[in-house]
Order: sequence, then structure tokens, then C-alpha cells
Amino acid sequence: MRTNQLKRKLAAGQVVVGSFVFVPSSKLTEMIGLSGFDFVVIDMEHGPIDTSVAEDMVRAAEGAGTTPIIRVAHNAPHLILRALDIGAQGLHVPDIDTGQQARLAVSSSKYGPLGTRGLAGVRAADYGMKESLADYAAAANEETMMIAHIESETSVNNLDDLLAIDDIDTYYVGPADMSNSLGIPGQSNDPRVVKLVENAIVKIVQAGKVAGCMAGSADAAKRYVDLGALYIASHAMKFMDQASRAFMQEVRA
Repeated sequence: MRTNQLKRKLAAGQVVVGSFVFVPSSKLTEMIGLSGFDFVVIDMEHGPIDTSVAEDMVRAAEGAGTTPIIRVAHNAPHLILRALDIGAQGLHVPDIDTGQQARLAVSSSKYGPLGTRGLAGVRAADYGMKESLADYAAAANEETMMIAHIESETSVNNLDDLLAIDDIDTYYVGPADMSNSLGIPGQSNDPRVVKLVENAIVKIVQAGKVAGCMAGSADAAKRYVDLGALYIASHAMKFMDQASRAFMQEVRA
């Protein structure tokens, strides 16, 4: 079982920065990892990435020295099982609005006695070739990260219940989905969205938990870090687009 360096960094109070990857490409994943991101989120919720491609993307992340995380499409045990079995060291799990949903996600990601995840000699266990399944299961329970999405007004209202649940490593606040839940999709800078996002981050931090957020710019990332967030996600492809357009404008000026 590989040591989860991302989990170690967060435990030490370090700010970590990662990027989502929704294109089914191990090469792109490798390049993003080599650019210095602490983690990559292989996005199986939005985009055409299937399990076999995701497995290769996990390998690419490992080879580039970055932590592979998978965002599953739903808070469903079989999707969580499959993502962890191919070697993801953490999960972004949507649909976490209530304590019951949070407990389901945690239980699905942990082996007994902590949870109900099915045990087998899968890739994450090095196919049973390096250690016993008993030793692997204990290590997996320690190393695997659960990143719960806080992306609706309901989840913010239920934060007290969610923060009381053990084995959630990061509470990830999503401004875009938050705007959608308010009926103003895409308006992440609307004062109502900003207030919910910032209040959620502050409350998570005050509870002694790790807060995370999506940041579309360095300024946004710094604002969230100033509020106490340690886990910052982004989109490297968006930055590539911005840099490419700026380059072309400068050349053509």
C-alpha cells in the first residue's frame, strides 16, 4: 500500500494545490503531475473517463509523483469500491447533504471494522503479491482519503452534523454547484454564493477540520487560504487556455 503523501502534507498543516482532469488521457495526467501539482482529481463525474482509462491515469499520476484522487459520479458504494480498487488514494464524493449520506460514503470507502468496502487482491493491494490482505486492509483504512462535497445550501445548513462524522479528511466546498443549488447556475460570484462558500470554509476550519475549495484564479485561491482552507483545487487546462490566449494576443499586438 502506497503512502499517501497528500494526507501527510495536510496533517502537517500545509496548503496543497491540485487540478481536475476530465479528459481521458494518462499523458495529460502525467504532464499535470510533472508541472508540480500536489494532486490530480481524475473526474469520472463530468466527462467520458471510464474505469480502465482511469486506472491508467492513476498510474500516470503515481509515476509523476502526484497523488491520484478520483471524483466518482455518485455517492454509490459500487462506484467508490471500483475507484479505490484501481488505486485512487482519495475520493471526491458528491451528494453529501446529510449525515446519513456522509456515513454511507465513509462506510463504502473503509474496510471492516470501520466500513463495508469489499476486500480482494486488487491493484490497490498490489494484487496480493507484496503483503497479506489483512495488512493491506489496515493500511488502506489509514491511507485512503475521503473528500466530502459541500455544494448546496442544504449541506451548509447541515454542516454541524457533517463535521461530527469521523474519517472525512476534507470538506470540499464547490462554488459552481452551490450557485446551481440556489437557482443561479454559473453565478459563483453572486454575493449569496460567496457568503455561503466563505461561511462554510470558516465553520469547517473553526471545527478543526480541513476545508477545501475550487479556485479559478490565484486571487481566489489566496482568499480561501486566508480563510483557513488548505486544500485548493483548480483546472490546469483553464490556465493553459488563459496563458495561450495571452501569448497569442501579445504576439499579434
